[in-house]
Amino acid sequence: MTNFIFKIIFRLFSLLPLRALHFLGALLGRLTYALSRQYAARMRENLQQAGFSLDGNSGRQLLSASIAEAGKSIVELPWVWGRSYDEVLGAVLECRGQQYFEAAQASGKSVIYLTPHLGCFELAGLYCAQYRPITILYRQPRMDWLEDVMCTGRARGQARLAKADLSGVRLLYKALKRGEAIGLLPDQVPSGGEGVWADFFGRPAYTMTLVGRLAETSGATVLLVSAERQARGYVMNFEPLPLDFSRPVPQQINAALEQIIRACPAQYLWSYNRYKVPGGVLPAAEEL
Repeated sequence: MTNFIFKIIFRLFSLLPLRALHFLGALLGRLTYALSRQYAARMRENLQQAGFSLDGNSGRQLLSASIAEAGKSIVELPWVWGRSYDEVLGAVLECRGQQYFEAAQASGKSVIYLTPHLGCFELAGLYCAQYRPITILYRQPRMDWLEDVMCTGRARGQARLAKADLSGVRLLYKALKRGEAIGLLPDQVPSGGEGVWADFFGRPAYTMTLVGRLAETSGATVLLVSAERQARGYVMNFEPLPLDFSRPVPQQINAALEQIIRACPAQYLWSYNRYKVPGGVLPAAEEL
């Protein structure tokens, strides 16, 4: 019964205009920040770790915008997952780096799309899925009702989903072998044994090694993709990420992500616990 109620609420929210949802999301972000000391402290700490001063007028504006954008990223989900595929794609106002995207499409090679927790990262896979088959790695949510809604909303166009486990990784390898595309969140903290410590804004963050293995074995083109949130929709951004396999790939990825985030800092999900230590993993200081 509870699952049914949540689905109804989710569906009702999807009927609201995107601008109304972003307004409500900003309110939710500010409410969450005000009520959760841990949430607020993590957001401030991560922003400062990245080198952003929160003092002065500009610092307060960045913090305020980050709080609002974090809320928008949650409340826009019913719209992104619940509206028609054509309507969601129609919200893309512009595509920057279109030449990199088109070159990857025309090359005939497989493609690895890396999408950080920035802007409407849910939109990235849906946008790419209109052009070629893409297998997207995802982590199962704790709530059963949410997984059903999430999978239905994500698996559209030519998109297929793969769970973040051994069977899902096999699906990624198979997709690349067929010359298709795959999508991953490169700044998601992996499980123990699936990552290494690599600097992220000057602090060790446990970073997945899977991207390097997939790219090296497949020879795939690697592109960074993000969907920047605007007042009337979204702007897609594509950037190439040439990897040097003679150097640690996780560090190269983190450095590239830092550049993208610095260009649009308010829309990065600073509330995400990027520096957590997964179970069974030694803290970076003890590993050295």
